[in-house]
Amino acid sequence: MRNPCGKAGGTHGTEQSAANRGCGRRERLREQTDRKIMRAALEIVVSDGVGAVTIEEVARRSGVAKTTIYRRYRNADDLLHRIQVEAAGLPDFSDLDPSRDGLRAMLQRIQDCFDSELGLKAVGAVLTSDNDALTAIAEQVLAPAEQRFSAFVNRGIVTKAFRADVDLGFLFDTVLGSMLAYTALHDKATCAEPLSSSKMGANSTNGNADGAWAAHMAGLLWTVIAV
Repeated sequence: MRNPCGKAGGTHGTEQSAANRGCGRRERLREQTDRKIMRAALEIVVSDGVGAVTIEEVARRSGVAKTTIYRRYRNADDLLHRIQVEAAGLPDFSDLDPSRDGLRAMLQRIQDCFDSELGLKAVGAVLTSDNDALTAIAEQVLAPAEQRFSAFVNRGIVTKAFRADVDLGFLFDTVLGSMLAYTALHDKATCAEPLSSSKMGANSTNGNADGAWAAHMAGLLWTVIAV
């Protein structure tokens, strides 16, 4: 059977172009649907716990039909294990100098990344869960962010802007813990209302809106790691 998204001998250019456009639209729709399912599942985890994640509840919150979800996942456990977090927005620090301003900009990008890719409240929920699937979800964003964080600090060590005895793993854990704690303490909606899918998008937390956490944390870290 000929793949409608691939090339086929004898197909006219215009027909092939139309087929490619059709495949592109279907792929975009599929990605949008997958994103809705992911966000709904994480919303349920944050508000009600892992045990509350069912295909029926995901369908209700996402607006995606149960039949569509079942075509992708066998059950709720399969859904949790196969959720993928988009990685395209992972922060790049290669343009930042290892200075206090560069440190603040890096921290802001980390916060923006977690907020847009996974949702800061969802990060906190999955990190405190003993569910292996949820831990894997967080690691999809955490591991690359930690690698780039370490690369930034190492550049500062090489240029002698930062101390050479910095414990990179502990430093990143401290940054992550501070970010999550700041978000929880400064977002009144955490206790006032359940997390909605729209709030898991970019700039969903009050703490992220003005860059206050990044500025305060940069000042604190600078006194610790600067030479």
